[in-house]
Amino acid sequence: MTQTQSIAALVGRVLLSLTFLLAGFGKFADPAGMSGYMEAFGTPSILLYPSAILEVVGALALIAGFKTRWAALALAGFTVIATAIFHNQLGDQGQMLFFLKNLAIIGGLLFVYAFGPGAYSVDKR
Repeated sequence: MTQTQSIAALVGRVLLSLTFLLAGFGKFADPAGMSGYMEAFGTPSILLYPSAILEVVGALALIAGFKTRWAALALAGFTVIATAIFHNQLGDQGQMLFFLKNLAIIGGLLFVYAFGPGAYSVDKR
């Protein structure tokens, strides 16, 4: 992998992680609101903190390039499940956009899983 590719891999990992960091911290910041949102979709609120932890820890691992492939795979699986639960109203244009955005994120995470973190990562040290 060239230096340019390694930099691109690092930037890509950081950008992929931002959504998960913000969503995870959002769950910690407003647990009552997020619990209500989850329950409105039939998801037990007991999953709030485990999902927030997965998002934050997975995102930080992805940024650092620590256990990168596992972090990417876990976040991809999480995103598949979250998309199926919360963004399945494909007749609604807004939900269709969230659905497609999540598919793109899953695709990016699968690239990280397949090709690894690049040189600028804890895994490569």
